[in-house]
Amino acid sequence: QVHVAESGGGWVQPGGSLRLSCTASGRSNNPGNIGWFRQAAGKEREFVARIGVSVGRKVYANSVKGRFTISRDSIEYTAYLQMNNLKPEDTAVYYCYTDYAGTTTEYWGQGLQVTVSS
Repeated sequence: QVHVAESGGGWVQPGGSLRLSCTASGRSNNPGNIGWFRQAAGKEREFVARIGVSVGRKVYANSVKGRFTISRDSIEYTAYLQMNNLKPEDTAVYYCYTDYAGTTTEYWGQGLQVTVSS
């Protein structure tokens, strides 16, 4: 059984920074991607960023390019999302997910609240 655990998040003023972490446990063979989606109140869930666990290929949403950086520790099956220059519109619940090569199943964390306000 794959378990996805997230940490980080919280409140920060505009222009500030936060770092999210996400670790997937329970399976390490055929690694796929780890990434984040986010969902603001009253809006649909949207893609933020993902990284390939093995090769480290990164993909970002246009809205976060240049401000967010995703990285990973492939041995620990952990990904990090460094969020800089945060804006009020980044306020949302951030959900980590992971998948595995050769399958369509995604595994999700419980979500972390990120609030950007003055």
